[in-house]
Amino acid sequence: MLSASSASVSYEIKSADLALVALLLKTANIETLASELKQQLADTPDFFDQEPVVIDLSGLSTPEKNQAVDFDGLLRVLRSCKMHPLGVRSGTVEQMQAGMRAGLIDASYARILRTAVPGALETLAPKATLAAAPAPSPIHTQPEPNSGAMVIDKPLRSGQQVYAKGRDLVVLAMVNPGAEVIADGNIHVYAALRGKAIAGAKGNSNAMIFAQSMEPELLSIAGVYRTSENSLPADIWGKAAQVRLKPSPEGEKLVIQALKA
Repeated sequence: MLSASSASVSYEIKSADLALVALLLKTANIETLASELKQQLADTPDFFDQEPVVIDLSGLSTPEKNQAVDFDGLLRVLRSCKMHPLGVRSGTVEQMQAGMRAGLIDASYARILRTAVPGALETLAPKATLAAAPAPSPIHTQPEPNSGAMVIDKPLRSGQQVYAKGRDLVVLAMVNPGAEVIADGNIHVYAALRGKAIAGAKGNSNAMIFAQSMEPELLSIAGVYRTSENSLPADIWGKAAQVRLKPSPEGEKLVIQALKA
C-alpha cells in the first residue's frame, strides 16, 4: 500500500475540462443511423477525428423512449465514424444501466449547448445538394500543433475542400461554387465566396465568416446554417460582408451584415 508521501511524488490529481460533442439520438434503429451518418460523412470522413461523444437519448421518438437500445451496435457505428463515445444521458433507468454495462458513463450532469455539431453535419450534406455535389478532394486537414491560421493562396475549384482543424482559415483567392471551406475558428475570404463556408465546425458559436464578395451556396456557424435557397438581400449579395451568430427567442440565428469601407 502506498503511503501518502510516496503517492504525492508519483501522481497529482487536478481538475480538467473536456469539450464533448452531444449526439442527440432521434431513433434507436441502428441501421438507419448508420446509413445516415455514412451518407453525411461521405465527403468528410475525418470530421470527428476521435471526438469524445455523449449519447443523448432525450430525442428518441415516443414509441422508443422506453424501449431497449442496442448500445453494442450503436457504439460500433459511432466508432466506425471515428467518434469516441464516452457517456450516455437522458435515458430511462433501464437504458442508462444498459449503457453503463456497455462501458459508458452516466453523463446526466453534462450541459448541452443549444448549437451542436450534428447541425453542422447537416450543412455538410444538405438535401438540396446531395445528388449534385461531387466528392470533395481535401487539400489539408491536419494542422501543426499550436500553429496559427491556415492560409490558402490559390483558388478553390468545385469539389475541393479545406478544413482548418482547431484554428482560423484565411483564403486569399476565390472559393468557387461546389468548393467547401471549413474551420473550427473563423473564416476569412479575401475574394469572392461562392461555395460553402462552415465556421465554428466543432461548436464554437463565437466564430465568424468574412468575405470580400459574399455570394455563398451555404453559410454555417456552429451548426446554424443558411443555404442559397434563402437568398441574401441585394445590399449584401456580392458585397463585402460578415456573418455571426446572434441569440434570439427562437434560438441562435445567423446575422449577415455589410462591411463598411
